[in-house]
Amino acid sequence: MIAVTLDQAETIAIVGTTALIVGAIASFWVMKTLVQKLIVAALLALLAFAVWTQRGALQDCADKVKASYQRSGTDVTVSDTECSFFGISITISDPRPG
Repeated sequence: MIAVTLDQAETIAIVGTTALIVGAIASFWVMKTLVQKLIVAALLALLAFAVWTQRGALQDCADKVKASYQRSGTDVTVSDTECSFFGISITISDPRPG
């Protein structure tokens, strides 16, 4: 299982979403019938939405991890936290300096 950082996952999500949207637009010129165009465009739009929502879920997970480390007056030894992005394990390191 490969570990991906939060920044890498966000970049992958943005690139993937953009590629799927471009693919949906390009499919209009490639497909011959209206039904084919609509099906392919809807499928690619659905995939783009799924990637985008996974990116949002990953960001929410990272925000919760960061907020839990920012409690004042606590000195906790924290190991890296794992989140999931389409089944890929994402390691979120302790955001505290030092």
